[in-house]
Amino acid sequence: MSRTVVLPVVALVLFIAVLQVLPFGGERTNPPVTAEPQWDSLRTHELAVQACFACHSNQTDWPWYSDIAPFSWKVRGDVDAGRALLNFSAWDRPQPGAGAAVGSIVEGHMPSNAYVLLNPAAGFEPAEQKDLIRGLRATPGEFDAAGD
Repeated sequence: MSRTVVLPVVALVLFIAVLQVLPFGGERTNPPVTAEPQWDSLRTHELAVQACFACHSNQTDWPWYSDIAPFSWKVRGDVDAGRALLNFSAWDRPQPGAGAAVGSIVEGHMPSNAYVLLNPAAGFEPAEQKDLIRGLRATPGEFDAAGD
């Protein structure tokens, strides 16, 4: 191979290796669950776990790519932001994103397309989406009661 190909490839590999040692926001943790909503049904809870808990709970199942920078930075940022808006594991605290949860699901913003692409099990069949929306609305809390 010519030097014009080898040197950039080696530089890229070294750059990616250096990225692995740069910390981002500390360890990936799952703080204790302090309280969950009083789910209207087991089905609603199961659907929320399937599609929401990865970013919106303290029960994150950290995927393998969350160990590899720069993906780890994105995953950690998404989880931190998700937990700050709506955390199903800290229901004893105010949940500023609860009011927009149903609307985000109805509009197709949640779960995000990027997350579903990497985690197909987090996606919904249309009936599952309707079940989750109906279940969240029936679950005591601040969930949006706007129309579908």
